[in-house]
Amino acid sequence: MLRLEGITKSFGGKHAVDGVSLTVPVGQLVGVIGRSGAGKSTLLRMINRLGEPTSGRILFGDTDVTALRGRPLRAWRARCAMIFQQFNLAGRLDVLTNVLMGRAFHMPPSRALLKMWTDDEKAQALSALEGLDMARLAGQRAETLSGGQQQRVAIARALVQEPDIVLADEPIASLDPRNTKVVMDALQHINRHLGITVICNLHSLDLARSYCDRLVGMSGGRVVFDGAPAALTDATARDLYGLEAGDVVGHAAPPPMLPAGVQPGFALAGS
Repeated sequence: MLRLEGITKSFGGKHAVDGVSLTVPVGQLVGVIGRSGAGKSTLLRMINRLGEPTSGRILFGDTDVTALRGRPLRAWRARCAMIFQQFNLAGRLDVLTNVLMGRAFHMPPSRALLKMWTDDEKAQALSALEGLDMARLAGQRAETLSGGQQQRVAIARALVQEPDIVLADEPIASLDPRNTKVVMDALQHINRHLGITVICNLHSLDLARSYCDRLVGMSGGRVVFDGAPAALTDATARDLYGLEAGDVVGHAAPPPMLPAGVQPGFALAGS
């Protein structure tokens, strides 16, 4: 279980995150929603310890995450995988090598630097790519892929970390409707079928209502809503999004139209 106790992050006297307390049980798919600048990304980066809280504690089970340093912190970042809006792939490296970089948390830095992957690690990476329909592109340079393909590579990289939690920071912000569905289906499948807790920052309320078990609404760095999607009324959403409400308030949008011959769905290899 992940617990946040009064987490605050200040920049020059301004609170980007202000006293956030949350408990996230194992296996939930949580959507963190709110307008730009609400503190969503800052919150996720602190959970992964890419950002340091100004005050408060983050706990996972009996581990005080905020107290970790050195090798224990590296181990936490392996257990708490991060998926970024801009993919963070090495464009000149091939797809398989980018995925294998997720194994770097589990080996000495020197072996990772020399790319000394075992056959088992390569098989694990290929299996993750196969589950995301990307194995056929394993030898292709990452920079030649579309945005949706790159994000699927980033998800495969996160999976080979063997995480307990996946944090996805606006993972579909730069994607078209078809790739948005593919990526969100993938995250939902990871959650449902592998039991991995997923916390996903989303700007689209329609998508959050469609995919998530629970919504956490942030405004001004504070949690202003925490509950099931059905409990988030349009009036509450208007308060949450303010002037942006006209763009985000509404019921779940219908699935995007797929090109002829393309079938929806997602299955991890071996599942």
